Amino acid sequence: MLAQIEKDQYEKLHEVLRLARANLKNFDESLVQRAFFMCYRAHEGEKRASGEPFFYHPVEVAKIMLTELPLDGVSVAAALLHDVIEDSEYTYEDLVAELGSEVADIVEGLTKISGIMINREITQAEGFRKMLLSMVKDIRVILLKFCDRLHNMRTLGALPEHRRLKIALETRDIYAPLAHRFGLGKMKVELENLAFKYIDPEMFEMIQQKVRLSRGERIAYLDKMIVPIKDDLQKQGFNLEVQGRAKHLFSIYNKMRLKNKRFEDIHDLYGIRIVIDTERISDCFAAYGFITQKYPPLPQHFKDYISIPKHNGYQSLHSAILGPRGHVVEVQIRTRRMHEFAEFGVAAHWRYKEKVSRDDASVNTFLRWARELINDADSAASFMEGFKLNLYHDEIYLFTPKGDMKTLPAGATPIDFAYSIHTEIGNGCIGAKVNGKIVRLNSELRSGDRVEVITSRNQKPKADWLKFVVTHRAKLKIRSAINEERRLQIEKGRGMWEKMLSGTRKLLNDNDIIRQVRKYGIKTPADFFSALANHQIDPEKVIKSFAEEHRRAALDEGADAGSQFDTFAEQARKVPEDEPAGKGRDEVTIEGLPNIAYSYAKCCKPVPGDDIIGFVTKEGVVKIHRKNCVNVSNESLLKSERVVSVSWNRKVETEFLAGIKVIGEDRIGITNQITAVISKSDTNIRSISLHARDGMFIGTVMVYVRNISRLTALMDKIRKITGVFSVERLSN
Repeated sequence: MLAQIEKDQYEKLHEVLRLARANLKNFDESLVQRAFFMCYRAHEGEKRASGEPFFYHPVEVAKIMLTELPLDGVSVAAALLHDVIEDSEYTYEDLVAELGSEVADIVEGLTKISGIMINREITQAEGFRKMLLSMVKDIRVILLKFCDRLHNMRTLGALPEHRRLKIALETRDIYAPLAHRFGLGKMKVELENLAFKYIDPEMFEMIQQKVRLSRGERIAYLDKMIVPIKDDLQKQGFNLEVQGRAKHLFSIYNKMRLKNKRFEDIHDLYGIRIVIDTERISDCFAAYGFITQKYPPLPQHFKDYISIPKHNGYQSLHSAILGPRGHVVEVQIRTRRMHEFAEFGVAAHWRYKEKVSRDDASVNTFLRWARELINDADSAASFMEGFKLNLYHDEIYLFTPKGDMKTLPAGATPIDFAYSIHTEIGNGCIGAKVNGKIVRLNSELRSGDRVEVITSRNQKPKADWLKFVVTHRAKLKIRSAINEERRLQIEKGRGMWEKMLSGTRKLLNDNDIIRQVRKYGIKTPADFFSALANHQIDPEKVIKSFAEEHRRAALDEGADAGSQFDTFAEQARKVPEDEPAGKGRDEVTIEGLPNIAYSYAKCCKPVPGDDIIGFVTKEGVVKIHRKNCVNVSNESLLKSERVVSVSWNRKVETEFLAGIKVIGEDRIGITNQITAVISKSDTNIRSISLHARDGMFIGTVMVYVRNISRLTALMDKIRKITGVFSVERLSN
């Protein structure tokens, strides 16, 4: 058994080395061997879902890397070890010691993004952000991730159905478009077809069967065209390869679905690709000229991606000609080097250079795209929106008046174009000229248009722009500008309102703004302040309505308010349980009259912390008032013999219960902000209750404080919380 394992192990190693020797220019064979044996040791004894040894997976990923995206020996070593940090006891430091920091950094980058596919928007967004950040450090991280995903898709059948579907959807919606974004045409096609197979197996099988049945006819038809085209071009001195090219299954399915057609109604299944062994771009145009002399071209299908390459660097001439029996045949013409880039994308740069650095101009195009996507996003949702928009769109090519080219998504408008130049240009855009003619701001631009943006310092972004702009950058900048403008309006309106109410602050504290302005269609205090700043509402009418309601509600609310305060007062007057028994259990001490009965005056309802005074009634009961109570503030009364000195029966260091009433704007997290301020003041909270309605809240906070000065300081701090309108001591 051991001998068989060793034989299997060495066969896998020789497969990897054979492919490396065949596909890489120069590589460190010792590095690959050491990586292979570390991979084997790390995964020894582990099994995949299919039952085969786990180390087969990294070996297959390395083989895909060597055949599909041949880069360098470092990439092969990283492919072999891409699961080691995550799934074994080997650490980053172990990899550095054994294979160097370059391999270890790529493996670490892959480890960080390995678990990103979770069906939660924020987690998923953070995962993709990590993936792009890792790519910015070394683009080989993302290329290796593609190889890993491709092997997982090739072996997807071993997983349960629910996992197959989840992974297939992720591949179709993210990895295949992302592979296309990196110019990996061949890999993109295979990823799409494999995903299609598991997402809609019945449709996949049906289309696959129909393509097989028509394959013989298609090959025979294309051969009749390929042979004469190749002969003619060779006679003109071209050294070339002509290939028949069939539409791949997912592409056929998309066409049937989007255009609501049957398979039999798809007539552009025929395609020819001409690859010329030349460095002269002019040879592609010359070859196109010779072909169209024999077969009529369809001008509307002509696209010159050689003069203006796609965003992923793809170059080729695209056209369509009318073949025998009236079939439309798609034609692609490119040089050998263009073909390599079309198949291998950014990875093709390794075929033409000994070593590709992060500063390489061609690679830097992809890194710049990733950096812009990361930097432009201000939230997880915004990042995901931009990520998907940047993957899926078709492109158009536009020019500034000076001839600079801008690449934008199909459907882009002059506003999108303006923001692609600069944020201030977009914010100030009031009009545009396209090819010298003034157009509407929501006009769709076409490839080749020359666009001139007209701006004004007085212009500000409009919310309506969001209905027609298509670029993520434009949407983000418009929303940001509108939000900032609204914030300034709200602050301005708030200042105006507070200034108007400066003399009637108490009235404001007892009422609800929204109840007064709902009839104007205003739903939140922020809307009210904004309307005030824009002179859309008469504040005088609101204040009058406020005052009238306050007068009407005073009697109705009096009973409830009194009841609330009575409950608080009863709790506040209780003598702490650690006070001594007997006389000390009384709530107050009355000087000179230790056994006399007492009660609290209903007019001022004193509570611990208030300065108090006693007044002996005709019935021989001491009524306890606040010293500032209007009923005992008469100077002659204070000098009367019926006045006695009283004090709260508390030790100096004992805290008393105080009630605070808070009114403010109902905002997310306001309760947490209030409790945080109280906690930082080293004050204990007994209870807190907030009741919100129509965008405002009224809250009651019970706290233990040592003296009135501390209570006053605490109330001042609560007043400073954004959104708090008033803070006062709970009273009758």
